[in-house]
Amino acid sequence: MRGPHNIWRLIRTGATLERTGAMNAVLDAFEAPKPVRLLARTLAIPFKPLGYKGDPKQPAATRALVALGPAYIKFGQILSTRPDVVGPDMALQLRVLQDKLPPFDIETAKAEVARELGQPVDTIFSEFSEPVAAASIAQVHRARLADTGEDVAVKVLRPGIEKAFRKDVDAFYLAARMVELFSPGSRRLRPMDVIEHFDGVVRGELDLRLESAAASEYAANTENDPGFELPAVKWDHSARRVMTLGWAEGIQIGDNDALDAAGHDRIELSERILALFLQHALRDGYFHGDMHQGNLKVAANGNIIALDFGIMGHIDEYTRRVYAEILYGFIRRDYQRVAEVHFEAGYVPADKNVDEFARALRAVGEPIFGMDASRISMGRLLAYLFEVTERFGMETRTELILLQRTMVVVEGVARSLNPQMNIWQVAAPIVTDYITKSIGPKAVISDLTRTARVLSRFGPRLPALVEAALIRQAETPEPAARPFKRWLMLSAVVGAGVASLLIALLDAIF
Repeated sequence: MRGPHNIWRLIRTGATLERTGAMNAVLDAFEAPKPVRLLARTLAIPFKPLGYKGDPKQPAATRALVALGPAYIKFGQILSTRPDVVGPDMALQLRVLQDKLPPFDIETAKAEVARELGQPVDTIFSEFSEPVAAASIAQVHRARLADTGEDVAVKVLRPGIEKAFRKDVDAFYLAARMVELFSPGSRRLRPMDVIEHFDGVVRGELDLRLESAAASEYAANTENDPGFELPAVKWDHSARRVMTLGWAEGIQIGDNDALDAAGHDRIELSERILALFLQHALRDGYFHGDMHQGNLKVAANGNIIALDFGIMGHIDEYTRRVYAEILYGFIRRDYQRVAEVHFEAGYVPADKNVDEFARALRAVGEPIFGMDASRISMGRLLAYLFEVTERFGMETRTELILLQRTMVVVEGVARSLNPQMNIWQVAAPIVTDYITKSIGPKAVISDLTRTARVLSRFGPRLPALVEAALIRQAETPEPAARPFKRWLMLSAVVGAGVASLLIALLDAIF
């Protein structure tokens, strides 16, 4: 399905932007240079009548993205959290994409729930409301469990959403392939890998059983985090296309007037949101990957409530350490160390000059640190860093795409609460604490302990492995190498024994 016929989908995208009047707004929001504007208009205007009309009651940008489909809506959701990128007017227009899209009818939702859960809706729920929120992939109903009387949220996938997303993603694959074909310089960005990553995320979001599992794991990781809570999954009433959670009562983040009226401290909330995201990403390596305003509420007690766990990010411990060291280096303005980390991790080709790279990084960091708090932006830092790494041949790191994107989204949410927030002041103690724990002497001992445990598991198998190796060696003798091989095998046996002793010692100490 990724063939040339998807060219039509891309042409219609430009035509829809033109027909809905969103083309100029989009070009202005991204400050597109004149050549790009001329090319976009030249390609779009002839096909304008073929673009989707959309809902004329909606603002132009929202109208275009809703008409184009769910993948485009997802893109708009991200932009809605970045008023510093697209401007406050555009961000406000796009915010309705988060949870205020047109819903599908309640009878269709009930039929879907009954089919998935294998029981009539009236048997499971004593009450089942009209949709209370509708987003690009699913909508939510408030209901009450018949057996316990507990209020719950029932999430139901949109009918035919899988097919709709498949069409959008197929067009994105074609676009990425065309970029690689006609712009060889872009291949280092690995556009196909980027789309494959997005495709995988979307596929996971379209199976609510996976989302239920993600919510459960996330809750286990964060149960001791003060000021943060998650609704509990109701496993007996969840399936592939239906997910039931405890009802979360609270004020939507983004409704600043309501937050102020309720007496919540928006400055403290902005700092807590950013701090929680960094803690989850660095401490757990498992973080909410879609933390826009539509997925966050503030409870009456001031706790931040996270919702919608379809997109969760995971990064391994090694990558977390690399990312933390890069942030730590920028915070300390140690550009030489930031450059060395890029080289040590293999992010920048080894044939480049580390000192030149460090000087280029200084040109990125110093102007940002010279700005006032309201203009210091992680998004701006990532944009500048992207430009520098492009010059030095760094390839796109697909494992960091979601982390970087979510960092930008979270910053946008935090700034919507407190435009004067200084992200470096909030990030510094969290990153410093993680660096201390993950790279200090105790972390080295912890790494050695885990390594020793892995080695010790081979202990019972080593005699048989050594015997088999000796038999093979006897059958095909190599006199010159035989003493070395025997020494190597003996070292393996001794190493396994030492590993076992080391584990016992370390467990006794710690």
